[in-house]
Amino acid sequence: MLVKQINVFLENSFGRLAEVTKILGAAKIDIRALFVADATDYGILRMILDKPDEAVEVLKEAGFTVNQTPVLAIAIPDHAGTLDQALSVFSETGESMEYIYGFVGRNSSDAVMVIRVQDFDPVIKKFEEAGIRILSPEEVYGI
Repeated sequence: MLVKQINVFLENSFGRLAEVTKILGAAKIDIRALFVADATDYGILRMILDKPDEAVEVLKEAGFTVNQTPVLAIAIPDHAGTLDQALSVFSETGESMEYIYGFVGRNSSDAVMVIRVQDFDPVIKKFEEAGIRILSPEEVYGI
């Protein structure tokens, strides 16, 4: 039920992100979503990819520091107010959200929200009770 997110630690230097995308492209690994959180000297590139396990291998072989993090992906209708509704449900769990980012896939009219928390069980339970669709890894990787 959880999706594998790939995290790459990048020095803040010219062309470093392009190196990652070149490696992934050469390996025929498709980027579904990405988010960069940066600090002064480095950044953390977070990605949802169609082949996360292969991505870890090719990026490590190229010398990058890479790891995987489980995240939750939910589908919400892509129109005003639906994120607020999902976040209202989330707030009822009492869990602290580490981060969230979203994207719109090409195979659905829904938006996909990627959420990272420490304890997924109460969040999944609350979303299911509220009728919020939780996406399988296969659905997300295939978007």
